[in-house]
Amino acid sequence: MGQVVTIDGPAASGKSSVSRDLARRLGWRWVSTGAFYRGLAYVARQMNVDLDDARRLGELAHSKEWEVLLDPERTSVLFRGQDVTQHIFAEDVGGIASKISHYPEVREALLGAQRACAEGPDGLVAEGRDCGTVVFPGAPAKIYLTASSESRAARRAAEEGADPNSIIEAQKVRDQQDSTRKNAPLSVPKEALVLDTSTLNLDQVVDQVEAFARRQLKL
Repeated sequence: MGQVVTIDGPAASGKSSVSRDLARRLGWRWVSTGAFYRGLAYVARQMNVDLDDARRLGELAHSKEWEVLLDPERTSVLFRGQDVTQHIFAEDVGGIASKISHYPEVREALLGAQRACAEGPDGLVAEGRDCGTVVFPGAPAKIYLTASSESRAARRAAEEGADPNSIIEAQKVRDQQDSTRKNAPLSVPKEALVLDTSTLNLDQVVDQVEAFARRQLKL
């Protein structure tokens, strides 16, 4: 298993863009662990699975109906052989993902697949909401990105062509769900670099994250 850098934080804090660029700079593999939950949420909705049935959702996590694939530009989700990645980032799918991520059955079912992403000789940059606290607690370099509600909503609205005000309300609900869930709540990993990205551009954030990662990993 190669070395791992984790990047956690709330929705639209810049995790995906920063972690992807960091992986490019280091020449490492990259994964968005949230794609596992979003993928499962999308598949559950498509298959009309009861979102209150934790056992059934845990079983669905192992189903061959869908799979998660890593590539340098995005973590892709395939459902019945079709690439549905563009659909899993809709705000309503994110809401479902937040809901089902509360279930221990779901988290346990997906954890093995998430950790398997680090297998291989190369390093891995993993981003999500519990990468540094649960998925890779032993990672030598952990980063936590945060940002104001307004800047986060503006980013997500620009991605989806939606109204920022409605995005803010949806994010408030999701942040509350993520930070108060009993299983692996959104929290700052111990010894993590905490960085507010509200007033920084992408290159500025990646520069700081890269410098921290190289110091921690002695690269």
